[in-house]
Amino acid sequence: MLAKYPVNLFIQNPVSKELPSKKEYVGKLGYSYRRKIHERFIESILFLSALLSVVIMLAIIMMLVKESVVFFKHVSIWEFLTDTQWTPLFDDAHYGILPLVAGTVVSSAVALLVALPLGTIIAIYLSEFAPFAVREIAKPFLELLGGIPTVVYGYFALLFVTPLLQLIFPELPGFSLLSAGLVMGIMIIPYVSSMTEDAMRAVPMQLREGSYAMGATRFQTALRVVTPAAFSGIAAAYILGISRAVGETMVVAIAAGMQPNLTWNPMEPAATITAYIVQVSLGDLPHGSVGYQTIFAAGLTLLLITLIFNIIGHQLRKRYREIY
Repeated sequence: MLAKYPVNLFIQNPVSKELPSKKEYVGKLGYSYRRKIHERFIESILFLSALLSVVIMLAIIMMLVKESVVFFKHVSIWEFLTDTQWTPLFDDAHYGILPLVAGTVVSSAVALLVALPLGTIIAIYLSEFAPFAVREIAKPFLELLGGIPTVVYGYFALLFVTPLLQLIFPELPGFSLLSAGLVMGIMIIPYVSSMTEDAMRAVPMQLREGSYAMGATRFQTALRVVTPAAFSGIAAAYILGISRAVGETMVVAIAAGMQPNLTWNPMEPAATITAYIVQVSLGDLPHGSVGYQTIFAAGLTLLLITLIFNIIGHQLRKRYREIY
């Protein structure tokens, strides 16, 4: 039977491979070298971009510390932290930071009482319940709300929210931390809702499907499965909202008044740290005077407050972060 077929049909001839020529070898070597140089160049640009942010942050800290040291040569740290009056521009000067810290804390607390619950509710709805068409319409409006200039929010608080609140609280003055805080909360909602929604949509669908398979409703799944799984991202959104509220300037400068007043009542006018910095920066105080140096001590205090919240947020993200 085998004699009918040629012998070479059953023998597989080896495939001959020719070595590349010298010209092709040099071309491939040059291409590999250029590719490596190109990748190193891109890596260097990325590294310098990351390094630039660190350098800028260190420069800001060095500037604040340097100018604050000059201030604390004239004013003791104990007086700065414990005095209950802040009147550095008066003849009888007092340099207690507590009134400014109180105004900052109260206005931020009012803003967060508005922004955090509403931002979380909006994020849960958009992530778990809203149809695609509703989400596509609502997201641009939220982004537009976050893009409105803060000076517009300030006059909105002064000319619309304050008269509206005076209908409910007739004793409310024309400037108050309450109206400024409410509008700040509205301004912060887009930041909280957007980051919270992104964190919730990053939760794997398998967790939702497992919850549905156990008989849970969409609402129970959203609250008891998705929200805990996305807690690290939600905490980051909250910390961003807190930092945004603490550092807000124009809304409190316009609607809260610029009277350094040690009060924890949101229905009274008061000044915040940022509002005071704006007030002094636009004034006629000579550079190098003790009154002018107060803005750097106040700025350093604001930086430390923001740093504390960021450290807390980092620890929360590190502790509750879920890896899928």
